[in-house]
Amino acid sequence: MTPPAVRTFLSLGSNLGDRRRFLSDAVDSLPDVVAVSPVYETEPVGGPDQGRFLNIVVQLETDLGPRELLAVCHRLESGAQRVRMQRWGPRTLDVDIIWIDGVTVDEPDLVIPHPRWSERTFVLAPLADLAPELVDPEVFARAQGHVEQVEPLVGWEPEETDQP
Repeated sequence: MTPPAVRTFLSLGSNLGDRRRFLSDAVDSLPDVVAVSPVYETEPVGGPDQGRFLNIVVQLETDLGPRELLAVCHRLESGAQRVRMQRWGPRTLDVDIIWIDGVTVDEPDLVIPHPRWSERTFVLAPLADLAPELVDPEVFARAQGHVEQVEPLVGWEPEETDQP
């Protein structure tokens, strides 16, 4: 029997090469995508001097478990030729599991919820677009980094609403 689909959020970021293409290709390769946040351009938080990031959060409704999701994240990063030379260094693609409803994991190579998700504006701003109930406004106000919303990914533009 297949486990039920669970609401899951991944954070994706890129600050090398064609940042928008790396994000778009990753979203296109993800299973069970139900929503993609607007794109935010952000200053790097921590690490060496480097270029600005484009960041998004992707919502999945998936039956994949934490380890299977981690393997998907690593596959996407490898597909973008990510090279891990320096902690928090520049990267073509970074994919992190931020949240899985009802799931906690605390292992050396996998922690869910992500241990620093609530400290980073580049995670909180796009997450608030998809799941505002997960983002405490006081926590958001204390988070590190400045974000600026930019053009959405093609195919994931917000729907127009008819307002009088």
